[in-house]
Amino acid sequence: MLLVSPRSATMLRVVNLPSRTDRATCRSLFGKRLEVPVTTGTIKKVVADRGFGFIAAEDAKEYFFHRGGLDSSLDFDRLTGGERVEFEIEASAKGPRANRVRSA
Repeated sequence: MLLVSPRSATMLRVVNLPSRTDRATCRSLFGKRLEVPVTTGTIKKVVADRGFGFIAAEDAKEYFFHRGGLDSSLDFDRLTGGERVEFEIEASAKGPRANRVRSA
């Protein structure tokens, strides 16, 4: 993800952030709190042996999630599908995915 930050009136500095950008990094780079919209959806499918699943969001899109993207309020090994969740959408090399997934 590329963010452009003004360095002076005539020069721009391009900052290349890691794909998993956290709020603290953005805050330290730009001095502002980054507000990420929260989306609501339902766990649609869990592929337990591979550590990932899919969420059917209220915007009618389906988002991939990895077990590492779950909040402590959810236990990946107990997910079966149908659970209501809230999550943030982040960009990845393979397209948008759900991160910071938590119980709704």
